Formats: sequence, structure tokens, C-alpha cells
Amino acid sequence: MAVLHHGRTEPPATKAHPEQLPPAVPEQPQIAVRRRHQPTAPEQPLPTVPEQPPIAVREQPPAAVREQPPAAPSGEPPARKPFRTLLAGAVLLAAVLLLLAGAHRIRPAPYGDHLTPGPSAPTARARGDVVEAYDGRTLRWRYARVGRRPLSVLPTRGHAITVWDDGLVTDTDGRSVRWHRALPAATGWLRARGGAGVLRPLGRGVLAIVTPARIAAYRTADGDLRWVLPARAGCAFRPERAVRHGPALLVAQPCANAAWTAQLVAVDDLGGIAPHRAPLGNDPPGAGRPEHPRTEKALAPPR
Repeated sequence: MAVLHHGRTEPPATKAHPEQLPPAVPEQPQIAVRRRHQPTAPEQPLPTVPEQPPIAVREQPPAAVREQPPAAPSGEPPARKPFRTLLAGAVLLAAVLLLLAGAHRIRPAPYGDHLTPGPSAPTARARGDVVEAYDGRTLRWRYARVGRRPLSVLPTRGHAITVWDDGLVTDTDGRSVRWHRALPAATGWLRARGGAGVLRPLGRGVLAIVTPARIAAYRTADGDLRWVLPARAGCAFRPERAVRHGPALLVAQPCANAAWTAQLVAVDDLGGIAPHRAPLGNDPPGAGRPEHPRTEKALAPPR
């Protein structure tokens, strides 16, 4: 191993220079490093992986590719989809309304009514199977029912109240059939005897309909039933023998075994005429007249 002697040596003679050179750095001796022997680990065998059976892969059919519509040229404005949607909805709504209107027109009329409308007329009469209303000699309107025949017609204040052979009573003003009312258990008798004396006006907008079994009063404004007076047991009313005496209507009620005083009934617009009666009112609701003028109990005084 070489040994370096550290001694200061004089530099060789050089020419004079204004700048001084840096001193030289002495070289360091090289130290040999001895490496230790590292034992190597024995090689381990790699684990064996069992072979997996091949998996069949099901091929999927290629998805259908939707064709996109060609884009509009840059110079044309885009289509207005909201406007087209609204237009289609309006057309559909109009078609539905037209279908509903047609269905309303072709539906069968209730009670088989067939009215040829016209203005109101002061007189009306039955002519064959039709009710006709006249103003002088001018025909204003006609009214008929399919398969039915009018038996009696009562003109009143521009209306025509009619009793038909099937026991139905109607009120017509020329523009519409205002109401229909059925007479119970009267069809056979009406077809056999006719409608003479059946319709009896009582005044104050009340109409009496007299049949052998009962007298029923209706309000002519809306056909509301106001009161019913049944015949006595073993007796029957005779509508053709009814007469007016002032505000009262006197109706014959023949009985087999009864005094003559019991064979005559007097009624007016409030019902049967009798002493100390408490009838109901006949005015429409809200007309200012109470529907039940006496609301207290009949036997016990009010508390």
C-alpha cells in the first residue's frame, strides 16, 4: 500500500500573474471495502394452479342501431315540437267533442218524446196521436210519444198538460217537455174509459188529477206532488162527475153502503176541505211562505 507523504512543495517558477490560483486539494487514499458473502435462499417451487374448464361464452346479437334522422341544414330553423303537440291535442279534443255531440243527438229520447219546438201558444188539443198547439190558426208546435196516444189535454198559461194512455202526465211549453209524472194503477182504467174529467185545475198553480182510487195534486211549476187523498174503502171517485163551486172542487165518491153526505168530497189547492185543518203550503221553496205553517206537536204543547 503506497504511503503518501504530506509535504509542502514549492510550485514551479511561473510567470508573474496578477491573479492567484486556488490551492490544490490533496488526494485522499482509497479504502478498500470488503463485502460480506450473503447466503442465498433455496428456490421454492411455484404452486400449481388447477386448470379451469373452458367457459362457453354466449354471443349476444348486435344491438339494433337506431337510425338518427338526418340533421336539418344549417339554413333551416329547427322543427317546433311543442306547437305540433298542442295542435294534435286540439284536433283530438275537437274530435272527441264532435263524437259526444253526435252520441247525444242519436240517443233515444226519454219516454219516447218527439217534440217539434216552437213558441208558446194559448190553445192546444189532441189530434190523433199528436198534441198540437195553435195561436189562432197558426200551428206553433207539435208533441208526440212513440206508441202512445193522448187522452186529454188541458191548456194553461201557454202550457199544455196531457194525460196519455199509459198513465203518464206531461207538461209542455213548446220549447221542452218540462216534467213527466206517472199515475199508479190507472193504465187499464184510462184505456177503457178515456181521460174525461181527469185533469182538474184547482187554482194557485195547483192541478188535481182524479182517478177512481185517489185524487193527487201537483204543482204545475215543477210537477211536485203536494198532497194525495185516497178514496174510502169500498168507494171510488167519479172524475167525470166533478164540478167546481167557487174555489172548491166537488168530486163524487159513490159507495155501496154509505150516506149521501159521505159520497161527496170537497177539495181545493190545499187538500180536502174539513173543519180545523192544518194544510201544507203549496208555494215553491224560498217564496216566503213556510212549508209547514204549524210546526208544534198536535197533542203536546211546545216546550
